[in-house]
Amino acid sequence: MPETVASCPLCNESQRAQIDKRDYRGYQVINQLCANCGLVYQSPRMTESELDTFYRHEYRQIYQGSEDPGKRDLSVQRARAKVLVNILKEAGIEKVQRFADIGSSSGLLLEIIRDEYQCQVVGIEPGQAYRDFAEKRGLKGYDTLIAVDDAGESVFDLISLVHVLEHIPEPVSYLKNLREKYLALEGRILIEVPNLYAHDSFEVAHLTSFSKHTLFQVVKKAGYSTISIYLHGQPRSNLIPLYITLLASRSLEIPSRSAVEEERWIRLKRRTGMAHRQVIERLFPRQAWLAEYR
Repeated sequence: MPETVASCPLCNESQRAQIDKRDYRGYQVINQLCANCGLVYQSPRMTESELDTFYRHEYRQIYQGSEDPGKRDLSVQRARAKVLVNILKEAGIEKVQRFADIGSSSGLLLEIIRDEYQCQVVGIEPGQAYRDFAEKRGLKGYDTLIAVDDAGESVFDLISLVHVLEHIPEPVSYLKNLREKYLALEGRILIEVPNLYAHDSFEVAHLTSFSKHTLFQVVKKAGYSTISIYLHGQPRSNLIPLYITLLASRSLEIPSRSAVEEERWIRLKRRTGMAHRQVIERLFPRQAWLAEYR
């Protein structure tokens, strides 16, 4: 049975108001807006055990119609991986020794970063078919972080969560655990999520819908310092800022439980952003949605 989220995953306050309710591919999806900090999160939502079953047996079928990697999906993943490597290069990341990709899917980001940086790579992917696909290409993969622990893997100087954090029930504590247990002292973390103000966002698998502001606040509360943050649409759009990509390192400051800065006018920003997207789609259809990555 779905569980009600008692308090905001960012600021822990309980006051909220419904911002959206819809049916998504057979599921009822309700999102709440925190009255204190402005984070948007799904409640009620699937329980932890339901989420585990969903990602192992239903997620790929619902989103892609198949458990196995498809041609279109692989094309988008390959193009996205190249975009992310360019972001790392632009941020001055010239050396990587050990890289972990959480939600590694088919392993194409692992493969491209391995070849670019000549480093060791490890993937964490719950989907058996996608993990098998990656392993056939010579990429090491595990189904959970617990399995990484059991294998005795050491810490990583680069960890990525690409379209993963929005699926995590407790993003702050999850990122904090990565910082404390898996990230090297001089390590970096790379995060990409859908942009609440341009992406459809409200999907059954998206437990949190981030803006640039709330993503920054989540990362800060988890004990990181943001190095760079980008709004962009690559590889799917040249004009619509569908995604937020953030690169961060360990913070030198001790995170404060109360140090969450409020974001205001979320409903207006969402309406304005989606209206702007519709205008762009009508005026510049070929640039708004690149045909090869639709």
